[in-house]
Amino acid sequence: MSPASDKRDPGEPFPYYDGDIALQGELFPPAAPANGRAALVVHEADGIGGNVRRHCHDLASRGYFAMAADMHGGGQPLKGEAMANALQRFREEPDLVRGRVDAGVEALQRISGVDLSDSAAIGFCFGGFAALELARSGAPIAAVASFHGLLSTARKAKIGQVKARVAVYTGARDPLVPAQDLGTFQQEMDAADADWQLAIYGNALHSFTNKDVDALGDPRMAYDERAHHSSWSAMLGFFDQSLGLATPR
Repeated sequence: MSPASDKRDPGEPFPYYDGDIALQGELFPPAAPANGRAALVVHEADGIGGNVRRHCHDLASRGYFAMAADMHGGGQPLKGEAMANALQRFREEPDLVRGRVDAGVEALQRISGVDLSDSAAIGFCFGGFAALELARSGAPIAAVASFHGLLSTARKAKIGQVKARVAVYTGARDPLVPAQDLGTFQQEMDAADADWQLAIYGNALHSFTNKDVDALGDPRMAYDERAHHSSWSAMLGFFDQSLGLATPR
């Protein structure tokens, strides 16, 4: 039996490592006939939660082998000061966040048996930022997609460095992604000669894909059903165009 056809329960914990840091992802094998593709899904600031799991289930229902990555360690979400400190360190240390996401990609490739040319990484909020850092690192993955992720970086991509195709889905009213960051990101991608695209949803705030975010009562964030479904549909089409290309960039 090949790894991709292994009979596992959706959401089954999967231990892996980034150096000596023990991480615990969650696996979502294809729930439909396998399409030969794999996707790493990177969580929001706190850790693996309902939003990531829902999107992993959706990918699995379409034949993907999906894995929810663990960025913090132990598979446990962080709160308060511990979460803020972890995020600050990731923002300041590009090698740390890039290596942590890459460890997830390697673990997914190992357990799924899917080649990097048929694999993608996506992320939500902090996870979107982390996925973009993976692309900036030059990882030979086929595609990267960021949903309402931060676009600024401590280390901009260099020319020819970005191998993955890049898609960004963001809200025009997201106060965490100001217009200046949008312009700077576009300039960065152009200067790096990257294959990139950007979709902006006019009424969307931060976290527009997360059905649970309204419960937080944070005025910067709100679920937006139209932006959610439009961006997810766009990403699926983007993957159809990007994964399995005979000649990667």
